[in-house]
Amino acid sequence: MGVEQRAPENIRSLATYVPGKPISELARESGLSAGEIVKLASNENPLGMSPMARRAMQEAVHGLSLYPDGNAQVLKEVVGRHHGVPDDCIVVGNGSNDVLELVARTFLSQGSSAVHSEHAFAVYPIAIRAAGARCIEVPSRNFGHDLAAMADAVAPDTRVVFIANPNNPTGSFLPGPMVEQFLARVERDVVVVLDEAYCQYLPSALAYDSVSWLERHPNLVITRTFSKIFGMAGLRVGYALCHPEVADLMNRVRQPFNVNSLAQAAACGALADEEFVARSAQINREGMKDLEEGLRRLGLRVLPSCANFLCFRAGCAEAINRALLKDGVIVRPLASYGMPEWLRVTIGLPSENERFLASLSAALKGHDV
Repeated sequence: MGVEQRAPENIRSLATYVPGKPISELARESGLSAGEIVKLASNENPLGMSPMARRAMQEAVHGLSLYPDGNAQVLKEVVGRHHGVPDDCIVVGNGSNDVLELVARTFLSQGSSAVHSEHAFAVYPIAIRAAGARCIEVPSRNFGHDLAAMADAVAPDTRVVFIANPNNPTGSFLPGPMVEQFLARVERDVVVVLDEAYCQYLPSALAYDSVSWLERHPNLVITRTFSKIFGMAGLRVGYALCHPEVADLMNRVRQPFNVNSLAQAAACGALADEEFVARSAQINREGMKDLEEGLRRLGLRVLPSCANFLCFRAGCAEAINRALLKDGVIVRPLASYGMPEWLRVTIGLPSENERFLASLSAALKGHDV
């Protein structure tokens, strides 16, 4: 028996998470220079990092010989003031992925189950299975969450439910009252994770105050990230807002230095940069309008999106993706999400959006859509 056979079956059966192709990898494969490549695969902010975050990070460089604050106290105080919650309601993570896994490690084990939607974030089933628990995948409704069906799917052994709002990779959105009705329906001993990685892209007409629900729903865990609108994907920092007793349990399994010093400093600066957030949201709204119109002109079906990306049906998606890569444009194939005919494109700068549409138009010639 090989050593790999000694790993538990639930680990051996996991499919590896495949991120968007890096620019450096495509440059090596294609012979193109990095400057010739446009990456619209991973929902990063095309404006880069918040300037205030960058300055705060640069000021923290002198302390890199020391371990970071294992409790991230200053960051927790800044996050607490930003949301109006006590420090003991906050759990920090190496990106919100880390926080999602902390929930799974804390509340799931063999003999338990967790509920998630079809066509939702790929990390959910990975985290569930890695914890030894059973996945209950609920069929999507119009490529989004069917909350009524998800509530019905909660089993006696269910300990966690994952909801992404807006959803990645489809961009679907659930109105706030609908989500709170779901919370009221689910038993209070089932943790409901509300993954709000893209919530800052919501227009004001759709925004809702999930943080105010924490007092009424002690089983609610809200996760946020600095990777998207704040432009800090490379620094890896996120956090959860939850009941103090839930936060205490999660902190027992959290690694003490899971958020590095630069990330902690930059996150504090980013939360203060309201101008950058507003500008990023505006660029996204304008770019989404242009991209959606361009995709429809090409005769493609496009899913409505409340995030910073669009999903479109390309028919021969694999061939279209290869053609785009050959032309130096990186988007995200969605076969691993059970959507083999679909591609996801991040909203970029106007020049990047134009480059993508031109490359896509050329790639579509000779292919059915």
